[in-house]
Amino acid sequence: MHRFSISPIFAIKQFIQSRELILQLIWREVAGRYRGSFAGLLWSFLNPLFSLAMYTFVFGVVFRARWGLATENTFDFSLVLFAGLIVHGLLAECINQAPHLIIGNISYVKQVVFPLEILPLISLGSSIFHAAISILLLIAVWAMTHGGVPMTAAFIPLLLLPLCLIALGLSWFISAATVYFRDIGQLVSFISSGLLFFSPIFYPASSVPEPFRSLIEINPLAYVIEHVRATLIRGEMPESSGYFIYFLVSLGFSWLGFAWFQKTRAGFADVI
Repeated sequence: MHRFSISPIFAIKQFIQSRELILQLIWREVAGRYRGSFAGLLWSFLNPLFSLAMYTFVFGVVFRARWGLATENTFDFSLVLFAGLIVHGLLAECINQAPHLIIGNISYVKQVVFPLEILPLISLGSSIFHAAISILLLIAVWAMTHGGVPMTAAFIPLLLLPLCLIALGLSWFISAATVYFRDIGQLVSFISSGLLFFSPIFYPASSVPEPFRSLIEINPLAYVIEHVRATLIRGEMPESSGYFIYFLVSLGFSWLGFAWFQKTRAGFADVI
């Protein structure tokens, strides 16, 4: 039985060697989503724009919801909400696609020379593309409604980096595990929906009662959501020590997912 390396150095080298293939497959994934539609790739901008307009009408006009900021206008609650939904969407899109990455690409599994370990990276790249468009839209609308954005908003991509590593680790783990346990796909869908409500998206983390605060603290989305909002809304710099710990944990988590994938991939062709 062929043994696959779990070394992170091997993974980095493999990604560098396959970078052109990865970029081509990411583009195919992004373009394929809108293939056949009249607007094409324009939908990648129209979808978040329509979503933001809907949130603004429902929460800002109908419910007149407020977040508790010093000065708020009609757009503020929807923009704060939209920021949280972007972060959740980045992770949710990756883990929802993960169960189908291997069992949905049997032709790749049968090809010994194809680097299966890049499939989660392709899924992540597609998710990052759509998240980036939503973030640019969020920053643009915030600038138009508030006369500009703080310079600290430039830290948003840096804040998303650890979450991308976690999404990658989860994708490796879930995609490999689903080959042997097909029910995982149903469980992942439930977890993805649960994260939407157990993350500080519709509410600030400070409003969670103290006995349940620990549940928020261990949620990988909570740190990113709160700090993305802080950099964009309050102009606060990310805390360096907290970020460093979060980054190291996400790095280790990503490697564990990769190691699991490499240890179990030898049996993919036999099970599928």
